[in-house]
Amino acid sequence: MTYRTEDAGATVVLTVDGEAGADELRSLHAWLADVDELRGRAGLAESPPVPGTLGPVVDGVLVLLGPGGAVTALATAVVAWIRHRHSDVIVKVTRRGGASVELTGKRVQSLSSAELREFVGLLSEQLDADRQAADGGRPHSDAPDADAS
Repeated sequence: MTYRTEDAGATVVLTVDGEAGADELRSLHAWLADVDELRGRAGLAESPPVPGTLGPVVDGVLVLLGPGGAVTALATAVVAWIRHRHSDVIVKVTRRGGASVELTGKRVQSLSSAELREFVGLLSEQLDADRQAADGGRPHSDAPDADAS
């Protein structure tokens, strides 16, 4: 999936470490495709096949962030996907400019409900800051309120 820069707003790349990375990325992509706010905003980043193999190599999942709740939906969906994994998966979220955040299964699965809400809020804020910069500084309508419980 290719996004033209002028249409992309803020695009993040999700990658997964490990031998099963490509399978995990396909699973994450399918999970994100089921989220209404992300439908049509996520695609697989692929490289040409390695000689002697069939099919392209999956390098990551590209997600276009924009208005309408995509930032919070992405943060919530990635955390939910990680919590449903049976292995200790590591997801790296890389924003425009190279800044990144790593989410680990061990860390996310050990959070209480309150900590989980706070964690999703912080991740949303980080992703939304990048989206706002791409949109010329306009605030995101569903950015978490610091006083919300």
